[in-house]
Amino acid sequence: MSPFPSPPPRRHFVLSLLALLTLFPPLLLASSSFPLPTIAIAAVSANVTASFQHHLACALVPCGNGTGYQISCASVTNSSAQPHNYSYGSAGGESTPFSAVVAGDGYLCSSGPTVSRPMAMRWWNLKAGSKDSSKRVYWGKALSAVSGGGEYVCGIVEERIQCWRWSSGTVPDDVRFSAVAVGGGFVCGLVAGTGEVRCYGGGDAVGRVPKGSHAMLAAGERHACAVKAESGEVVCWGEAAAVAAASPSPRIVGRSVSSLAVGDTVTCVLWGNWTVACWPPQEAAPPESVAQHQFVALEAKGNVVCGVLMSDYSLVCWGPGVAAEAPGGVSKVFDRVLPGPCAPWGSCRCGVWSGSGPLCGGVGGAAVCYPCGYSAPMMAQVPTSNSSTSSSHSGGKRRPSDLVIALVSVGIGSGVLAATAAVAVVYCLRRRRSSGSHDSGRIHAEPNGTAPRVERRLDALLSKGPNTTVEQFPLVALRAATGGFSPSHRIGSGSFGTVYRASLPDGREVAIKRAERRNPGAASSSTAARRVKDHEAAFVSELALLSRVNHKNLVRLLGFCADGGERILVYEYMPNGTLHDHLHKRPAPLSPPLASWPARLRLALGAARGIEYMHTYAVPPIIHRDIKSPNILLDAAWTTKVSDFGLSLLNDLGSGGGDGDGNAGDVVDDEPCMTAGTVGYMDPEYYRLQHLTDKSDVYSFGVVLLELLSGCKVIQRFEGSGTPKNVVDVTVPHIEADRVHRVLDARLPLPTPGEMEAVAYVGYLAADCVRPAGRDRPTMSEVVSVLERAVAACEENDGGGEAVLSRSCTDGSTTT
Repeated sequence: MSPFPSPPPRRHFVLSLLALLTLFPPLLLASSSFPLPTIAIAAVSANVTASFQHHLACALVPCGNGTGYQISCASVTNSSAQPHNYSYGSAGGESTPFSAVVAGDGYLCSSGPTVSRPMAMRWWNLKAGSKDSSKRVYWGKALSAVSGGGEYVCGIVEERIQCWRWSSGTVPDDVRFSAVAVGGGFVCGLVAGTGEVRCYGGGDAVGRVPKGSHAMLAAGERHACAVKAESGEVVCWGEAAAVAAASPSPRIVGRSVSSLAVGDTVTCVLWGNWTVACWPPQEAAPPESVAQHQFVALEAKGNVVCGVLMSDYSLVCWGPGVAAEAPGGVSKVFDRVLPGPCAPWGSCRCGVWSGSGPLCGGVGGAAVCYPCGYSAPMMAQVPTSNSSTSSSHSGGKRRPSDLVIALVSVGIGSGVLAATAAVAVVYCLRRRRSSGSHDSGRIHAEPNGTAPRVERRLDALLSKGPNTTVEQFPLVALRAATGGFSPSHRIGSGSFGTVYRASLPDGREVAIKRAERRNPGAASSSTAARRVKDHEAAFVSELALLSRVNHKNLVRLLGFCADGGERILVYEYMPNGTLHDHLHKRPAPLSPPLASWPARLRLALGAARGIEYMHTYAVPPIIHRDIKSPNILLDAAWTTKVSDFGLSLLNDLGSGGGDGDGNAGDVVDDEPCMTAGTVGYMDPEYYRLQHLTDKSDVYSFGVVLLELLSGCKVIQRFEGSGTPKNVVDVTVPHIEADRVHRVLDARLPLPTPGEMEAVAYVGYLAADCVRPAGRDRPTMSEVVSVLERAVAACEENDGGGEAVLSRSCTDGSTTT
């Protein structure tokens, strides 16, 4: 039995939603999951004379030593057959430079790499009696897409279709294409810019192409399918018998599609919520054990369908062609495969698939990119109507009562739409009248009586798949780990709640941050309600941002809990606490990382690298908004890690905020002009003018540098002053006057002459970071560079070398 039980049939509800969807613009369509596929299905003969074909599932499979991946194929027809690895040259099967795999009748083909150029393609003959050797069939410019079928393979080179070992026709060079699909004797492509379908070669698919613009394309042995860009309808054409047997029925529109897979008389769709539907359902629908599971990638060949499970990246296959002894009709071919081609993190515009980094070798900052253009479907939780659970539709026929219900639903939907529009107008007018009465100084403040925006943002976030989803903990487990959130487990507080230390049943030491909950029995208070909403918004922001980043100097998010109104985040535990506590609260003697000037500079460098990653390498970039010493944590090895992303925003303010995937505002504050942060660390330009850029984080980090140099709190009463002063006002005048030694922490011995040069160098950097105008401050990349030179200068001094640092080296100001 599947661990995810199928929901009860809700046929009438589904029909009502379908009818209502016809009144709205169609949903956005995702691009095809991976134009360079990493899984393929090959058809091979058992021996030279046999007409019977069995199927091999081929994939890029991680090597056992975790240093790379290799091409491997295994039989889905014979479960006792051992997988076979394919390599060339002296690689010996240990690793492969290839990034894509395609297959067809009696061959396996692989192309790559995608990172460096030129790109190559190699061909293995899988027919019985052939030698285990390959030939290079292509060497040249990058392939943006590749597809295999029949006995040939095609790819797109600079928007032109190029085919190898195809003798059935030619593709004109004067037409530019954005997608390609290879069928049995024919090749189809989508014309770039227009989405028009064009097919070449022989067979019925060539003369029966659909009209209009289309978003994606797939082809099988006898038919092809595409998704109409305007309506989202899946349309198929080609040999009449194949189309009649494998076309989606009833006609489905209004659902986002992630990928198509077409076999002989099989058509499968990977919906926008990553579940699978196949036609004809009686033969090709995923078995019950995987029917409601989510998939990353999908391929079909003959009457076999294979997919990569999102939960663990295993490759499973089903259909009449799989081994008869496969449990539940599902053959698990590989435990883990690459769900898509590996690429540098920085090139992934829309994030990466969670956990894909180790599959790519764990080095070089490579991972599998998340496909852009995905929009969470309105029907994400509605079961697929033609999965194995929908067998109640006898013979696939539709009862007359269903049609009546749908027509009635259209009428109801019209009324609902009109009423919704009227309510929206009234709401907007009331909000405009009352906009001046709200406390604009609060973080994420929103008026009373609004719709549950935080809930919508959380629902959208959790529907996006692994790039925004980490481990989901049950509430009962977290309650048990913290003794019912006992005060004895409490270790501090964060941006939206209390932090507890706990040990999970598997032995992991974790920090659990629980959002404040409103007491239902307490008197109604707009301030308390707003504070709870602020905390929930901070929860969503931190979950969204930390689940998409991975860096040694950023605290790691392990999971979350959103059960029963609870908002809880689970992090790796930092046994050495916060930088603030070590600087200002711990009794003498000083902790090891603060007991020497070189150690303090190394702490600063680690934190700077974490912030640089957020500004420069995260996709989209992130502005933290609350950089301060209490938010810089220290692990068991005294490595600095930036934490507490509850106030953070994606650096996409120029386009109105948003998360870079077309859903502006679903995971970040949709009123970014409202200031947030901590007094003393806040950029004055941001505080006074609401002008937020990444230079606001630079200012805050400059304050932290001044704390490290002086040992002073950010705001305190200094000698000779009756009122508290900011550390910036006290230290920067001395630094600018070349009197850095006057501001250094008296708890440490004065730096040696060599160390003094490096410490002064960092003092000048701190003064640059806290300049009043953001355009005059350095970038975080420049900050990291300066700190690296300062740390290196200390190390050279220890070795007897002579460091050469100057004030001008820190003056790397740039415009915002």
